[in-house]
Amino acid sequence: MRAVDLIRKKRDSGEHSREEIDYLISAYTRDEIPDYQMAAWLMAAWLRGLSRAELAALTEAMLDSGEVVDHSYLPVKKVDKHSTGGVGDKTSLILAPIVAAGGLAVPMISGRGLGHTGGTLDKLEAIPGFNTSLTLADFKRVLRECGMALIGQTAEIAPADKKIYALRDATSTVENIGLICASIMSKKLAEGIDALVLDVKTGSGAFMRKEEDAVALAEVMVDTAKRMGKKCVALITDMGQPLGRTAGHSNEVIESIQILEGEGAADLRDLSLELSAWMFYLGERTKSVEEGRALANEMVSSGKALEKFRDCIRLQGGNPRVIDDPSLLPAARRRAEVKSPSSGFIADVNCLDLGIALAMLGGGREKKEHNVDHGVGLEFHKRIGDPVRAGDTLVTIAYNADAQLQAAQKMIEASYQIGDKKPPARPLIRRIIGD
Repeated sequence: MRAVDLIRKKRDSGEHSREEIDYLISAYTRDEIPDYQMAAWLMAAWLRGLSRAELAALTEAMLDSGEVVDHSYLPVKKVDKHSTGGVGDKTSLILAPIVAAGGLAVPMISGRGLGHTGGTLDKLEAIPGFNTSLTLADFKRVLRECGMALIGQTAEIAPADKKIYALRDATSTVENIGLICASIMSKKLAEGIDALVLDVKTGSGAFMRKEEDAVALAEVMVDTAKRMGKKCVALITDMGQPLGRTAGHSNEVIESIQILEGEGAADLRDLSLELSAWMFYLGERTKSVEEGRALANEMVSSGKALEKFRDCIRLQGGNPRVIDDPSLLPAARRRAEVKSPSSGFIADVNCLDLGIALAMLGGGREKKEHNVDHGVGLEFHKRIGDPVRAGDTLVTIAYNADAQLQAAQKMIEASYQIGDKKPPARPLIRRIIGD
């Protein structure tokens, strides 16, 4: 086979065979196809699209470019969750301990934040000493000992995805449902899981702002997983406002601990329990989602989930005393407030800009190599539908440097729309795909 022929075939709207896709991905991973030819194929695929069969083949080829982790040493089902990201989305830190405490294994390979979205690895690294760069051997050791482990992508996991993603980022071929699906699913299925629960966000703070786009992505990912013999379901959930009451790394660790203690924000608690319930069900730990919800609640109320999180922190080199003493986490030195300019009701929120404001203050990265300030954060005092008076605090900012404070304050204030009437309530879970 020749790359130029495959580029021409996709350019002319042809459908690739599994063998053609296998060749394309394996040859590129071995540096036998240059970047400029892969870039041309990516643009052709972006413009012409990929069929469901091509997507399954592409996902499998990227998966097989590296090591698929073997967890046969574990006597229980292996289940994971993936979120498409947003502001204040910290459910991984909550549901992994819940599900592990309930008797399943959660081998979670997560990512870092980029742009306006937070990353699970960055939140975990706010915990002093927590190591997200475990070797595969240590990853398995932690899983064996406590039933959960949370790490970043290793060199052995889906190397084709790592290489192709960098090229997509540089050639404006990121925003394509098929390529997004293959990237996510190749990494997740390389974890050696039996089932996967997807949290696909929609709204102003989501990658897929329109619900129909979120549904389309969810359908493709669920179909791809099932073609590869994995149980999968996707929940379409609201990201029209931050999830929970905080954003920022230390803030979100603290809020996650509060939920595991049986307290905290209702929306964050409800979504974490629902995702856990689906993980229990797909992992055959319970016979129904309803039983899964009951089991998830029991793991929280009994304290078993909190102790599981403590065990994981200890086994991955972190200081487990943060569970009882949040002051051990990095904290910003200063506080500022953003107040409401008028009275009425919170009618809408530009969640994207809240995430950007946090990144401007040091809580995110403009480039992958940048460091984040784990201590900075936002605390949200008002949600959509809440009454507000002029001068009420909308957001409290925890910050260290003055450089971007005024710009961030202005952006945050402009993010809130104040109306005369209370808007209709928005469901947290919009739809379920593949149940």
